Amino acid sequence: MIKIFKVTAILEGFSYVFLLANMIVNKHSNPELYKMLLFPIGMTHGILFIGYIYLTFILKARQNWKFKDIAIIILGSLIPLGAFFIEKKYLKNA
Repeated sequence: MIKIFKVTAILEGFSYVFLLANMIVNKHSNPELYKMLLFPIGMTHGILFIGYIYLTFILKARQNWKFKDIAIIILGSLIPLGAFFIEKKYLKNA
């Protein structure tokens, strides 16, 4: 289960970065490409985000994570590149 969470964390982090990059780069320079990419990237990120949160709570009991750890792990998914930090710090030895 922890391997699935690691993969989900990395994919969620990449999808967040791609979503932000699409918004920053394409919104004004290429609006058609922006509109074309917004739905698939946004939907992918949304599904991965929900999976990340769901797996966090499933692993909470299995890994005996404290409330502070859960809060940091969830906060890491809200900060760009935070999922990579979480994967490295909290999941490296798991």
